[in-house]
Amino acid sequence: MTEFDPEKFEEKYVHYMDELQTAYQNAYQHFHGQYDSTLLRSIDRKVLSESEPFYEGDGEFRVELPENPRERAGDVPVDDETFDAVLREFADRIERELRRVFEFETE
Repeated sequence: MTEFDPEKFEEKYVHYMDELQTAYQNAYQHFHGQYDSTLLRSIDRKVLSESEPFYEGDGEFRVELPENPRERAGDVPVDDETFDAVLREFADRIERELRRVFEFETE
């Protein structure tokens, strides 16, 4: 694991691509089997692939979602309320996985 440097995180795709991919993949695997696979794939490939993780300081991360996530996801077999809840839970899990991958917390 690469030692975390907040200044390097500003160029995260240069310095931390492997760690970012690990965090996103771990979050996806966490929900695999809990939710409809079509919903998870749509959120992962059409919404979260366009999200932007930020380091907030003190070991905290934030995932900024793109505009109009429901529209981006396309036709998924859930109502808007369920979609929004799963998306938020997924983003929260990514933030947690980033903290874990960069060793700010252990699970």
